[in-house]
Amino acid sequence: MEIDREDLVRRAQEAKERAYAPYSNYPVGAALLAASGRVYTGCNVENAAYPQSICAERVAVFKAVSEGDTAFSAIAVVTRDGGAPCGACRQVLTEFSPDMVVLISGDAGNVRETTAGALLPDHFGPGNLR
Repeated sequence: MEIDREDLVRRAQEAKERAYAPYSNYPVGAALLAASGRVYTGCNVENAAYPQSICAERVAVFKAVSEGDTAFSAIAVVTRDGGAPCGACRQVLTEFSPDMVVLISGDAGNVRETTAGALLPDHFGPGNLR
């Protein structure tokens, strides 16, 4: 599947604008490309009880799974400074697609590319439970 990297980053930037981040003031947006061709967006949603918050990447993945998509080609993540996904998000991304392209961008438009598996080498996955 062809990945329109610019469109994916643009959609993640738009999702970032909807973030609810009054505590960290660190809005994050994500746009996830499923193998079906659908794009699912997510933004971080914070809560005064911090453990109840959720990251943009996991919002996008969970939306996709709830709609029946479980195979992913790429995800774009946009923060103000190009911060990479947290450990919890890396685990969720590798659960579904260790080979998916991960585009990480800052507001300045600098985009770097990696894979979910490269972000979390030797990840724990379904094979460990067999």
